[in-house]
Amino acid sequence: MALLEIKNLHVSTEDGTEIVRGVDLSVNTNEVHAIMGPNGSGKSTLAYALMGHPAYEITEGDILVDGESILELEADERAQRGLFLAFQYPHAVPGVTVASFLRSAINAVRKAKAGGEDDPIKIPEFRKRLDAAMKQLKVPKEMAGRYLNDGFSGGEKKRVEILQMALLQPRLAVLDETDSGLDIDALRIVAGGVRELVGPEMGALVITHYQRILNYIKPDFVHVFVDGRIVREGGPELAEQLEAEGYETFTPEPVGGEA
Repeated sequence: MALLEIKNLHVSTEDGTEIVRGVDLSVNTNEVHAIMGPNGSGKSTLAYALMGHPAYEITEGDILVDGESILELEADERAQRGLFLAFQYPHAVPGVTVASFLRSAINAVRKAKAGGEDDPIKIPEFRKRLDAAMKQLKVPKEMAGRYLNDGFSGGEKKRVEILQMALLQPRLAVLDETDSGLDIDALRIVAGGVRELVGPEMGALVITHYQRILNYIKPDFVHVFVDGRIVREGGPELAEQLEAEGYETFTPEPVGGEA
């Protein structure tokens, strides 16, 4: 049984425009899957649909975690099941420090696992875990006291998201264009954090249109995503082919009477 199984998924926007047009995909722990596609191909829509974003409607198909459908679950309930989305453009939250946000997130997960009973993490334990994760990801200690993403550079925002992932320890991390806006040093640090976290307890779905992050996070599987569909699948060598040839040589097969 796969950790995540996507079956014939179709996703539309609120105005009825179909963006994702029949996707099948399975991801297990200890696996890195890369979804590569050009801008506007529907990659981010797929990520948002996985997390239950209300602006997108699933019109057909299913999403299963450990064999159970999550279509009826709200975004926070999906997170409690172990799904984590690292956004392409993380929002600023003025007035809420990074440390406060991270502790609240940990406590929400702990409460869900305790069946609704409050089970807050003790401050000394939280500080110990936070300090260890910040050291591992080379996040400056002073960042813990800054307001979340308020005035952060692109690299700082992405590091904090990976820091959140390290502390929450999700079962499946969905990284949506995590390499966007990162310089080489920040990219290496973020990619290194992801590599260390993927293992027997976690899998990853890396969404990107560039190969460069895959130079640091070597995928086990690559899925080429064009016009809302997976049109080719393979190993790491497929990413290199994309880099050399571009997306124009990868076109979806006509379906359902399309010309």
